[in-house]
Amino acid sequence: MADEILPCWVYRSPRKQEMYLYLASEDDFGCVPPALLTRFGEPVLVIELELSPERRLAREDVRKVMQNLREHGFHLQMPPELNPQLYEGNPV
Repeated sequence: MADEILPCWVYRSPRKQEMYLYLASEDDFGCVPPALLTRFGEPVLVIELELSPERRLAREDVRKVMQNLREHGFHLQMPPELNPQLYEGNPV
């Protein structure tokens, strides 16, 4: 349905790899808390998307993103947590 399509703009952080900020309106950073913007750095536009409940996102629940965009005007995607397996050498 057309009313379930939500445009959004995705920006990457120059300071934190794999951190992204989704906005409901292009370049409208007024809804983002100033402290978050300071830590995020100067946002770099990556892509413009049309979100819908049927659309799949690589690492986010599209319904959660859409809800945050409607309620807050933005959604922050944090980098994935890395859990490296330590190599302990070959058994003796």
